[in-house]
Amino acid sequence: MGLIKLKNIKIYAYHGCLVEEKKIGSDYRVDLKVNANLNKSANTDHLSDTVDYVHLNHIVKEEMAIRSKLLEHAAERILTRILDELPLVDKVTIDVSKINPPIGGNVQMVTITRSKKR
Repeated sequence: MGLIKLKNIKIYAYHGCLVEEKKIGSDYRVDLKVNANLNKSANTDHLSDTVDYVHLNHIVKEEMAIRSKLLEHAAERILTRILDELPLVDKVTIDVSKINPPIGGNVQMVTITRSKKR
């Protein structure tokens, strides 16, 4: 087994329930942990035998570009696509953070965490 982590993927997107969020957008941070069997790729040194983190990053960017009211909804789409498109993945965990959320206080970020497995 093995673990692949993509940390601090920075994205500008338009998620949220407020009208202003739809218009002006915000900064987001996405952290991803993927559990997969990496034994074959450790021996063969072939990209085709592993989970390509470029593909993971592409999925995150595409799904974060689709507006959602809730971070949970965006996270669920990412989790589902990863499991659908990358058969070596057994489990995926995602943190989606909204930087400086408009909640009427000095809050650095709000984060949701979701996991999904086969």
